[in-house]
Amino acid sequence: MSPHHLRAFLLMFILPSLTGMSWPQAGPAGTPQQVMQATGAASAESKACITCHQKQHGALIVEQWAASLHAKAGVGCYECHQYKGGPATFQHYGKTVSVLVTPKMCGSCHAEEVQQFEASHHAQAGHILGSIDNVLGDQVEGPPAAVMGCAKCHGSMIKVLPNGKLDPATWPNIGIGRVNPDGSLGSCSVCHSRHTFSVAIARQPESCGYCHLGPDHPQAEIYAESKHGVTYRTLIGQMNLDSPSWVLGKDYNAAPTCATCHMGAAAKLASTHDVGTRLSWNLRPEIAVRTKDWQAKRTQMTGICLNCHASEWVGDFYTQYDNVVNLGNVKFFQPASLIMKKLAVAGKLTKTPFDAPIKWTYFELWHHEGRRARMGASMQGPDYVQWHGFYDIAKIFYSDFIPEAEQLLPGVTRQVMAMPEHQWLKSLSQPKEEKTRE
Repeated sequence: MSPHHLRAFLLMFILPSLTGMSWPQAGPAGTPQQVMQATGAASAESKACITCHQKQHGALIVEQWAASLHAKAGVGCYECHQYKGGPATFQHYGKTVSVLVTPKMCGSCHAEEVQQFEASHHAQAGHILGSIDNVLGDQVEGPPAAVMGCAKCHGSMIKVLPNGKLDPATWPNIGIGRVNPDGSLGSCSVCHSRHTFSVAIARQPESCGYCHLGPDHPQAEIYAESKHGVTYRTLIGQMNLDSPSWVLGKDYNAAPTCATCHMGAAAKLASTHDVGTRLSWNLRPEIAVRTKDWQAKRTQMTGICLNCHASEWVGDFYTQYDNVVNLGNVKFFQPASLIMKKLAVAGKLTKTPFDAPIKWTYFELWHHEGRRARMGASMQGPDYVQWHGFYDIAKIFYSDFIPEAEQLLPGVTRQVMAMPEHQWLKSLSQPKEEKTRE
């Protein structure tokens, strides 16, 4: 377990148990009475499913379903898994069913949510076949690693065998950008968790932490160390996570979660399943860039912040955040990109990714350390801005990247290192040791 994962594990799981904090009862299993009532109200087709699957797989999935809002609305097994004419169906005891329940199928009831999701970056997460990340996972590391690693979050391209069953090379998979045989994208169950279909699970940061953690996008760890995360974990009993309505300031006010800021409703702001509508920076690429219509998106996010913070606090935070992003771009990432381009033009680098030490160094510089620092600033995690961020950026840039570039092409870094931002190398003196108190 890496130091980053260990830190998150301690903050999010072990510490709550040691301090006596309670977990929310999100998506509990139904009681025998609930199972009986839900089964009695189900359609004849769903009753047949329940009777058989209770014998074959035990009662757990039935109990989870019986306690869900789906059961209360009369939506059972057959209503979700029937898919006549679908591309991934097979005959099952005289019925045409699909193992997959895709957003297209969920959209027959949840049309607005699916439409919002389809417009989001989440829905496009499966289209990574041409990305540097996919090259690393699928080719450099190896396909089995990509299937059980990258694709579990990004989503696989589900393939169907001639008998209608799903190809085990692509299934099981609940990746957020899964490419489904019916043309739809994504998986609702990755956030809402079958068969509970729980809004409470989707509202908790642990659900987002299924994918958003680790060395290159440690949002779960950053949130856990932030005041937002600490307050949420301390006051989780006041979060009203099971409420059908979940409006900040009306149904809860204890703390924000990931869902609060990126998707949740507030007094003057509607909820959304498009997680990018409030992001004013794209922090993922080598050099961070503003998103399209970023001013409007920032206004939306500010509409969340102002429920708890004064306008001056919010405005000054965004000034500090922008300064951090611009610092990384100007001092490190734009110069590093320029050096890499000069090396390529000079014939010192091939077009093959990861075939030279400096390519690995450059990748980790922006993809790991750079993202961590920027995301730490965006979510108010000071340790990730500093020690897991700019410390590592500076260390790799000065002690690894610049020497490796000079070794390949002497003088290639001269223009960059003449920038005012790097002149500390000529004049910085050793500071006096801090006095320690006895």
